[in-house]
Amino acid sequence: MKYIILGGVAAGTKAAAKLKRLDRQAEVKIFTKSTDISYAGCGLPYYIGGDIPSKDGLIVNSPEKYSGLTGAQVQTGCEAIGIDSSKKQVSIRRTDGKTFEESYDKLIIATGAVPFIPPVEGVELPGVFCVRTPDDAVAIRDYAEKNSCRKAAVCGAGFIGLETAENLAALGMEVTVIDAAPQIMPNAFDAEMAGYAKRKLKTGGIRVLTSVSLKGINGTEHAESISTDNGALPADLVILAIGVRPATSFLSGSGIEMIKGTILVDEDMKTSLPDVYAAGDCAMVKNSLTGQPQWSAMGSTANLAARAMAKSLYGAGNGYGGCLGTGVVRLLPTLNGGRTGLTEEQAKAAGYDAVSAVCILDDKAHYYPGSSSFIVKLTAERESRRILGVQVLGAGAVDKMVDIAVTGISQGMKLDDFDTLDFAYAPPFSTAIHPFVTACYILENKLDGILESISPSEYDAGAAKDYTVLDVQPAPGIPNARWVNLSQVTETIEGLEKDAKLLLVCTKGKRGYFLQNRLKALGYTNTKVLEGGVMFNEVKVP
Repeated sequence: MKYIILGGVAAGTKAAAKLKRLDRQAEVKIFTKSTDISYAGCGLPYYIGGDIPSKDGLIVNSPEKYSGLTGAQVQTGCEAIGIDSSKKQVSIRRTDGKTFEESYDKLIIATGAVPFIPPVEGVELPGVFCVRTPDDAVAIRDYAEKNSCRKAAVCGAGFIGLETAENLAALGMEVTVIDAAPQIMPNAFDAEMAGYAKRKLKTGGIRVLTSVSLKGINGTEHAESISTDNGALPADLVILAIGVRPATSFLSGSGIEMIKGTILVDEDMKTSLPDVYAAGDCAMVKNSLTGQPQWSAMGSTANLAARAMAKSLYGAGNGYGGCLGTGVVRLLPTLNGGRTGLTEEQAKAAGYDAVSAVCILDDKAHYYPGSSSFIVKLTAERESRRILGVQVLGAGAVDKMVDIAVTGISQGMKLDDFDTLDFAYAPPFSTAIHPFVTACYILENKLDGILESISPSEYDAGAAKDYTVLDVQPAPGIPNARWVNLSQVTETIEGLEKDAKLLLVCTKGKRGYFLQNRLKALGYTNTKVLEGGVMFNEVKVP
């Protein structure tokens, strides 16, 4: 069997390695446009900032080392320019311009994606870079050092843009991030979670401008500033991280079925053409929760799907089950973000009767040195109580929370299924009741009417405008609010009618819930707890 693989970064090299392990006699050839293969694209921002000291740290394998380890053949500097499925041939062009045809029994397209370059003036100026390959990262760091860059503009507030911004700030630069969307990390976090992260970035010294589009890059011999619809911003280093597009233009006229440039595949990664498969950033997979097509341009998806595809070619495994949009990102040295499944907005758009709770939880025993908080937004389906998604922000291991949710969503688990799960506990690692379980308890209480609350998004929309704010913090902290000493609430509070609209606000939400419980027992009928308290919300009392 002869396998031809187009592309040699994540999906291509993973597929080739697995195919050779399944059949040592198979002929497996990788053709890739780049001179590098199997590089750590997700590590590029951390080379720029110096966490990864050398380019060698980004290169997982050289072509020679990879071929020696796997037995697959690798030819670099070879770009696919067309396929003819009727002849089972691929047209390939070398860097010297010469072309040739290569036959196949099975063809795997793993050409990945290319950066989107906006059609504005100045993108070719020195000092303007994308972040896609090791050469990009090396060029950025070298340029910044040689030119003593002090002001950087990052265009795009997705994961790569924000990771790059954080690493440029670590180099001592003044960093401004712009994005045309009304929030950072669009489609990954709900607006209120993104808003919290944006405020933390500002506190951390990174300027973030949303609903601001790039109009051009200015300079004579090199980049000096960017033009936006919000005015000009000085920048001697400009990063274009607006997004990527699937590298599939060479498939025009091939007859392969695509959606917006991405190749449609089934669970075995088969395309619409016979004996042609696709995996990685060039392929359109499905969301394992909704079953709908979803583009998942992630290294994790590329590796998992490619391995599943290779097994399917030999009649093994269960195929690729789909993605959940799982992602994790370091935004600041003291702020990480993670998410999986559907946001509340996405869940409602998909037809779910979704309900969420924003809660702030200890990430480990509160008395242990280095303990911090997880800011969690957990979303479930109201009637079934099935978990639909989670978003987490915090200084600690947010990936633990996300990975638990991945397992729960994939297995169709309900909130209540987590109530007594025996997660690991010791003070340096977690709390006695795992924070994910606590988040489930809170959302269960909300669904059961035990906790009656106003969410941060509802509060921002004015849902509490007619409420009297009670400050339930250990000491008064909200100007113009009435402070209540929680421990002394054993009878009716003087001056507050039993049917008064009362908004209970504390630091994180926990003491507000405790007060609500007491007030309900005393006959108060119209209390609401502000989810996330003053730690998450900007609370102002006239």
